[in-house]
Amino acid sequence: MSKLIRKLDEYRLENRISQTKLAEILGVTFVTVNRWFNGKFDPNKIQKHHIKKLLKDRHDG
Repeated sequence: MSKLIRKLDEYRLENRISQTKLAEILGVTFVTVNRWFNGKFDPNKIQKHHIKKLLKDRHDG
């Protein structure tokens, strides 16, 4: 699991967000999020951008 995905998982757990809800927020499917957390796939460039934006916006807010 990449550092970015670990941060995303920590964010998800701290904020009590399900993988399904996280997928909805990021505009991807549950299966995609689940594969990230299981280490089967890494986010593509666009997905990484939106993950970083989510983490930054929530942290700055």
